[in-house]
Amino acid sequence: MVRTRFAPSPTGFLHLGNIRSALFPWAFARHHGGTFILRIEDTDQQRSTPEATQAIVDTMHWLGLEYDEGPYHQMQRMDRYREVLDDMLARGLAYRCYTTPAELEQLRTEQMARGEKPRYDGRWRPEKARGKTPPDGVAPVFRFRNPDDGVVAWDDAVKGRIEIANRELDDLVIARADCTPTYNFCVVVDDIDMRITHVIRGDDHVNNTPRQINIMRALGATPPVYAHLPTVLTPDGERLSKRHGARGVLQYRDDGYVPEAIVNYLARLGWAHGDAEVFSVDEFVGWFNLEGLTPSPARFDPEKLRWLDHEHLKRFDDAELGRRLTPFLVAAGLRLEGGPGPDRVAALLRDRAATLVEMADAAGYFYAAPAVDPAMLAEQITDANRAALVALHAEFATIPWERATLGTTIKAEAARHPLKPAQLMMPLRALVAGTLKTPAIDAVLELVGREATRERMARGLQFA
Repeated sequence: MVRTRFAPSPTGFLHLGNIRSALFPWAFARHHGGTFILRIEDTDQQRSTPEATQAIVDTMHWLGLEYDEGPYHQMQRMDRYREVLDDMLARGLAYRCYTTPAELEQLRTEQMARGEKPRYDGRWRPEKARGKTPPDGVAPVFRFRNPDDGVVAWDDAVKGRIEIANRELDDLVIARADCTPTYNFCVVVDDIDMRITHVIRGDDHVNNTPRQINIMRALGATPPVYAHLPTVLTPDGERLSKRHGARGVLQYRDDGYVPEAIVNYLARLGWAHGDAEVFSVDEFVGWFNLEGLTPSPARFDPEKLRWLDHEHLKRFDDAELGRRLTPFLVAAGLRLEGGPGPDRVAALLRDRAATLVEMADAAGYFYAAPAVDPAMLAEQITDANRAALVALHAEFATIPWERATLGTTIKAEAARHPLKPAQLMMPLRALVAGTLKTPAIDAVLELVGREATRERMARGLQFA
């Protein structure tokens, strides 16, 4: 059975590049009917926080990336890591190294002076340490006994065949002097214990992979399939990161983006299914395969994300779009009681807003009289159309309050004066909505309601 994992460190918010490393393993597991695991790699106790852990869980829940097992926390598995470390020491797969930081720095300086690649020279390997007495006062670190010869190789599902000569790899520290395990060691033990079959992660981990494969093979395990995802770049070509202005995924939630659009957008950052641009989460899961991943870096395009969000807003039926819009209307301070249903407002505004926040911002005049710019009214209400507007105000008291009748009445009044329909529609927008950019004015008036429409017209006509 396919078993994948997402293994973030809880040291800050997740940006889009981070969460993509959850999306693809989640989709792969779902496509194959497998298991998706959340593992929190929290061994960096100085930087890890409970708030960051909760943000990881909240982000995945919002996007619908539900996990089947976990979250497992590495700090709760320390006994297991020490058990494996003791076994490796007993079998000669690991050893204690008493080299001090000063000695390591001197070694590095000498190697660089000779034009060599800095690397630990194995001076405390068991075969080299015979007869040596461990120095007093030096607590040893624990190193993995890396193979001397041959190559470590794997067929990366994204990058193809990768081979690294073992002579290029030194003996990795797998536990610190206080026996706290290091990242690469924990990952190997976790992946073995959790029976991970496919590791789908960012290509910043490529250099870790040969070391992890060697440790895994030394422990008698078969390495999983590795797929290293291409880098996500900013619009300026920098690596997407907090330092380069990346925003937390939950900020997109708060800004009114819908999770379906985020998933759709992330899926297209480094993966493709033919020419498909806009697709549902279910379609993505049904199509997803590792063959569709590309090794080329992907570039984040905020305008493309806005476009996709707009496309997904248009896909919802009125009831669903209204349900999603409601909390944003409330957050905007609008009192919904007595106003039109959010589903009707959403249906009218869906073509004009890229996000739910934009939609809520544009919906204010449906629920409360807007502040109208006097200069705009003075420009829109003239001697040529004032009489027609006054007549409309009177007619609006008795006609059936429905869009078709409203539209017919406005056009008929314009013809009687004579005016072009726009010469009444634009000042009506200013009077009732406080803006000249609205959906069809007859549809707007229908939702605003008879009483509110006439009150706003009376107020504006009196002071224009």
